[in-house]
Amino acid sequence: MTVTIDGKAVAQRVRAQVAAEVAALDPKPGLATVLVGDDPASAVYVASKRRAVREAGMSDHHRSLPATATQAEVAAVLEELAADPAVHGILLQLPLPAHLDPDALIDRIPAAKDVDGLTTRSAGLLARGEPGLRPCTPSGVIELLESQGVKTRGSRAVVVGRSALVGHPMAELLLQHDATVTVAHKHTADLAAVTREADILVVAAGVHGLIGAEHVKPGATVIDVGIHRTADGLQGDVRRAELDGVAARVTPVPGGVGPMTIAMLMVNTLRAATMDGP
Repeated sequence: MTVTIDGKAVAQRVRAQVAAEVAALDPKPGLATVLVGDDPASAVYVASKRRAVREAGMSDHHRSLPATATQAEVAAVLEELAADPAVHGILLQLPLPAHLDPDALIDRIPAAKDVDGLTTRSAGLLARGEPGLRPCTPSGVIELLESQGVKTRGSRAVVVGRSALVGHPMAELLLQHDATVTVAHKHTADLAAVTREADILVVAAGVHGLIGAEHVKPGATVIDVGIHRTADGLQGDVRRAELDGVAARVTPVPGGVGPMTIAMLMVNTLRAATMDGP
């Protein structure tokens, strides 16, 4: 029988633990979210993150800029937040309006406040295995695996996807947890032959329905990071119904990885407030 991993329950446990630790701190950790423009999806995501901040007992430092904001104007806001001692974490919501350079702006965020783990310095710290803030979604996947007692040491893991946001850091984290890791993507020749080797299969290709039963080793754990709005509701990169009786465990969409991303954002904000900065 295939077990559906309840990401909501795991995320709630993580967030409750963060709230308990925050309650003992004074001053409280502060998270600054920066939203540029009026993209509806981005506005929803930022609102959910700000709500989580308040529920955790942290301070909410939100900045909203118009879609016409220049590179210099956004950079100035990030530099102001970087210098503010009440702000321990900074999150620049992506995507940005097309005229802005996201990489240059992200690198304005100090690594010690980079709660998304996306700056060049944060990526370097991860690659070297040095202490630092890790990207939220890959960290959430590791938390899910640990919650299910999935052994990573000595396991074969395949990550489908190579983005800086999920694929690359996911592979690094699995390596640091002693898995043997292969990175594949939508252009990989005979993708199914590669993914069928995986004891742990993490799919973050951004391609709706890319992975089905033919891609999955019997008894594998499958983590679906993809999310797509379809006529039938939210769906992932995995054809979930096909995996019943094949995979040992699988995350649903929605309710799997998504809640963990926000939970790990709270963890990173707490860490940023309490650790010695990188």
